[in-house]
Amino acid sequence: MNGKKIMVVDDEKDILDFFTIFLKQKNYEVVVASSGEEALIKAQLEKPNLIFLDIMMPRMDGWEVLKLLKLDEETARIPVAMLSARTEAKDKVRGLQEGAVDYICKPFSPRELLKKIEHIIGQQQPA
Repeated sequence: MNGKKIMVVDDEKDILDFFTIFLKQKNYEVVVASSGEEALIKAQLEKPNLIFLDIMMPRMDGWEVLKLLKLDEETARIPVAMLSARTEAKDKVRGLQEGAVDYICKPFSPRELLKKIEHIIGQQQPA
């Protein structure tokens, strides 16, 4: 393990499975959450180095989760990358305005994803 922990929040099991397998192969520790509520609890407990957050989820969408993560001082500094099938510019702009560090459109290439992870985690200050 490289000591870096990534949380993936998505209500689609296929996406969670892909991220888990892909990221573990790259020596990341992976935490998954399949709902916004679960994501908020796990973010506080696990303190991941990066969160990938789906926007379209039942009950609590990614926008609401992002807002709550940024309001909580325990999780406010964790970088969040939005993950969505929504490709409109207004969604990307909203994500960045609300505090996301990146906006990744589905489908994405694994190589692109890895580069973005390395870039985001590489910018973090050691605790």
